[in-house]
Amino acid sequence: MRASEPPYHPPVKRSVRIAGHQTSISLEPMFWEMLRRAATDEGVSLNALVRRLDAERLTSPTPPGLAGAVRIWLVHRLHQHASAATSGVPEQA
Repeated sequence: MRASEPPYHPPVKRSVRIAGHQTSISLEPMFWEMLRRAATDEGVSLNALVRRLDAERLTSPTPPGLAGAVRIWLVHRLHQHASAATSGVPEQA
């Protein structure tokens, strides 16, 4: 997504592999870009990160859908980065 483009865009469906099978996730382009950056930052593939998030969400007493879990995780991660930047305290992975 280019900086000049408005962030409002319908979700884009992409395929990912989880537990040996293909599934699809619909996310807005902004979230796909954030997910790619997060995977790169963590040194894992996008599929590996999605697999991890899928496993984490399933431990919740009321697990959200996969797309919702990805969005929640990304916003939480963004919030952690912002908090670390303003407090001067290094964040933990």
